[in-house]
Amino acid sequence: MEKTFNLSRRDDGIAVLTMDVPGESVNTLQAKFAEEITDLLKEIKADRNIKGMVVISGKKNSFIAGADIKMLDACATAEDARTLSKQGHEVFAELESLPFPIVAAIHGNCLGGGLELAMACHMRICSDSPKTMLGLPEVMLGLLPGGGGTQRLPRLVGIATALDMMLTGKQLRPKQALKNGLVHDVVPNSILLDAAIELAKGGKKKPAKRKTPLVNKILESNSFGRNIMFDQAAKQVNKKTQGNYPAPPKIIDCVKVGMSKGMVAGLDVEARHFADLVMTKESAALRSIFFATTEMKKEAGEADAKKVNKAVVLGGGLMGGGIASVTTTKAGIPARVKDINENGLSNALSYAYKLLDKKVKRRHMKSSERDATMALMTTTTEYKGVKDADIVVEAVFEDLNLKHQMVKDIERECSEDTIFASNTSSLPIGQIAEAAERPENVIGLHYFSPVEKMPLVEVIAHKKTSQQTIDTTVAFARKQGKTPIVVQDGAGFYVNRILALYMNEAASVLLEGQRIEHLDKSLVKFGFPVGPMTLLDEVGIDVGAKISPILEKELGERFEAPKAFDKLLNDGRKGRKSEKGFYLYGKTAKKGKKQVDESVYKLFSLNPTANKDPKMVAERCVVQMLNEAARCLEDGIIASPRDGDIGAIFGIGFPPFLGGPFKYMDQLGVTNLVDMLKGYQSQFGDRFAPCDLLLKMTEEKKSFY
Repeated sequence: MEKTFNLSRRDDGIAVLTMDVPGESVNTLQAKFAEEITDLLKEIKADRNIKGMVVISGKKNSFIAGADIKMLDACATAEDARTLSKQGHEVFAELESLPFPIVAAIHGNCLGGGLELAMACHMRICSDSPKTMLGLPEVMLGLLPGGGGTQRLPRLVGIATALDMMLTGKQLRPKQALKNGLVHDVVPNSILLDAAIELAKGGKKKPAKRKTPLVNKILESNSFGRNIMFDQAAKQVNKKTQGNYPAPPKIIDCVKVGMSKGMVAGLDVEARHFADLVMTKESAALRSIFFATTEMKKEAGEADAKKVNKAVVLGGGLMGGGIASVTTTKAGIPARVKDINENGLSNALSYAYKLLDKKVKRRHMKSSERDATMALMTTTTEYKGVKDADIVVEAVFEDLNLKHQMVKDIERECSEDTIFASNTSSLPIGQIAEAAERPENVIGLHYFSPVEKMPLVEVIAHKKTSQQTIDTTVAFARKQGKTPIVVQDGAGFYVNRILALYMNEAASVLLEGQRIEHLDKSLVKFGFPVGPMTLLDEVGIDVGAKISPILEKELGERFEAPKAFDKLLNDGRKGRKSEKGFYLYGKTAKKGKKQVDESVYKLFSLNPTANKDPKMVAERCVVQMLNEAARCLEDGIIASPRDGDIGAIFGIGFPPFLGGPFKYMDQLGVTNLVDMLKGYQSQFGDRFAPCDLLLKMTEEKKSFY
């Protein structure tokens, strides 16, 4: 059996311990390595000739990506998970207790258990590569660092920085790691091993220097100050998570116990809390998302993909600018932006420049790199320099005639193989392709706003789209750093279709006299990043108004938006962009807290009544979304519940701790959901009628997973 850890001894008394998991592209820590590493550490401890040791990775571009999460699914009880944590504590304690200096030489990702191992070494040195990132992102999986991370990190970087890193999953770049005292030095990767050997030869285990703000120094130096920090952290966490995620309070508790009662007590609490979290439904849901996205990245389906060497973006608006930006910045593919006027083009350029310049200001990028990336983006007001485009992404207004014109223009100006990808949010792709001589090259590529932040993209195939067009478009989206889901053609596709009914129901609740802020808070409490009325203001009330009639025409009267909402546009309310919507903006808004524009109630002739139970408000809106998600699966719009869950979480911020609409329906029980829908149907009408798939599943006592 091939070994994972290999030890080489040098003549100068420095040993080099290389970790290289056989057959894997990255190193992960696995329970089965415990015996091998324990035996090796005993051998190292007994060798009097070793004067120092360097721990390094045998992988080209990563140190250790973390612990293998599959181990957690194998835990049948909390005690099993606690044993795993304790095992990690013992191995790292043995490493830490070696009588000579140990240096971790870090290049690439050093995350989770990887950073915990590095922190158990006496010193750390890392490469200056942009690939090098250090962090403890376990909170993203509903967990906490279970290998001593909650104890060692605050002792190295201070309580404030440690809490910030562990509660957000934030990762540090090399310079930030040096500034915060997490590493002792940053060097080019070419001399990383040599520099680590020199540090080990120094013969002393020295702490790294860190720059701590004065206020943090004062607060961290006494128990009273530390308690203030823990209380503040707890308040901020609760505000952000609405109490829906159990991991953050437990992280705070681990640090609090460790800093007041010592390392041994802290490690004990860490193992106990870690074990409890492994068993929570929230962590199970978050881990399922992690596995689903990893699986999607590995899946084939790009077998027939053509290489994209050049892209064209039609339209220099907010979406066009964002699409061009991720094409040049993330994918490194030249993009030519075409717009009818220079104003649109300068907007697209300035949009991309601001995003890159932010990185320069934060010292994440050199100004020369920014300029080189900007040089990949060119502009034109005519169809010039577009002939050799492999893909054209159209991001113009939601108007079928305009999109037909764009298809004809591209077929005239580009090559026979050029893909025409429409960033429509609601128009069926088959209807757009009706104007095409080569419909096999036409596809939908639906991005979400803001493009640079939203991870999802829907790739929409109509009946005549070729497999090569699908594969090439999926590969292109992945290069842009997106998570693509392939959905079949139909009005609103998947994400906007399930969102529309949720938004319509929220509008109905509002028109029954519910206060705007209470409606929004109810859905934020449920777990959405923002409430429906805030979302409508951000997306644009006019955009919603354009999509609704299309969905109603194609999918039936259950999509009819409340007629009273027409009054909003007649009153010039488009949301944030017109500084007039459900909330106050611009000069009318006071600084700080977001305020409702009370004049909306007069517009609807409403006198808001007492607040309804927030759980009932949220449930009524959410069950509409769940019913429609099941209907999309039934109609073949999405290929699987997994794609539906990923689409809803990454596309509209469906609460990740619930695992997505389908995981949540399983959690509720399909029979219970059908009962809820029937209850609302008798109260509010047939828009709540449960779809056939849910009724069939109830009869057959089936679940989605």
